[in-house]
Amino acid sequence: QVQLVESGGGLVQAGGSLRLSCAASGRTFGNNAMGWFRQAPGKEREFVAAISWSGTTYYAASVKGRFTISRNNAKNNVYLQMNSVNPEDTAIYYCAARSTAVAVSTYLSYNYWGQGTQVTVSS
Repeated sequence: QVQLVESGGGLVQAGGSLRLSCAASGRTFGNNAMGWFRQAPGKEREFVAAISWSGTTYYAASVKGRFTISRNNAKNNVYLQMNSVNPEDTAIYYCAARSTAVAVSTYLSYNYWGQGTQVTVSS
């Protein structure tokens, strides 16, 4: 079992930056691929970014070049640095973990989820 707790959400102006953190506890963290997903009101949950246990990263086209996912296995943390945000980035952001080391973009492939943190971008 892996427990995930997100933090760092809030209100930010368009063009600004925000850094989300996800603290993991429970089973060994280093062997898990991690991902960030988001869900806006009235929309389906969508992939944002993922990172394998070895550090290979993947991004949705909508955030590539603006967001950066990283992890610190010693601290059992994963991060999402969000730069040049725009109102379309407004959503609840969820941290997720897989039971395997390979990162994928399909949310059904993730076994563990945090409660989410709200990100609101004002224009």
